[in-house]
Amino acid sequence: MCGVAGRFHPVALGGAPGWAPRVSALLAHRGPDGEGHYSDDRCELVHRRLALIDLSPTGHQPMANEDGSVYVVFNGEIYNHRDLRSELERRGHRFRGTSDTEVLVHLYEEHGERMAGRLRGIFAFAIYDSRRRALYLARDRFGVKPLFYALHKRSSPCRGSARRSTARPATTFSAWATCPSRRPGSPMSRPSPRGRR
Repeated sequence: MCGVAGRFHPVALGGAPGWAPRVSALLAHRGPDGEGHYSDDRCELVHRRLALIDLSPTGHQPMANEDGSVYVVFNGEIYNHRDLRSELERRGHRFRGTSDTEVLVHLYEEHGERMAGRLRGIFAFAIYDSRRRALYLARDRFGVKPLFYALHKRSSPCRGSARRSTARPATTFSAWATCPSRRPGSPMSRPSPRGRR
């Protein structure tokens, strides 16, 4: 399964030299078929690919829409991607390859944040919308493909700036870890029936 990770801040991300190569190396076991990286002033995305549906270079991630304003990194499989593709093509969207990932980019353009309700499958993904300065994270309903994120408060979005009123939390995410084990006593386990162990 693929590995994805990223960092985001709606105003200015701030430097982290070497972050992307370090994360890509940590995710190498998740995707031996390729790696990709995207960055701008507000977002940095990393992807390690395990190619299953579209084995060609058109399935490379991070994947962008036609004008490069929307990027996606994705782990999983969208079971209804062919039906969604047909619907989107009828609405005028053009596809470069056969990857289910490309459906996500166009579905986001068509439905925005409501897109996840149209998906059937197992997935975790991040969509970066540079025009809206927004990062959209989603996972399948049962968490088969886990997605972890953290908000990091900073005193200032840019180094050297003293304006605290513009500070917003930065987001870091990854979708490569496995689900925690459900041992007795863990918060995710059900209590055993009385008298039984």
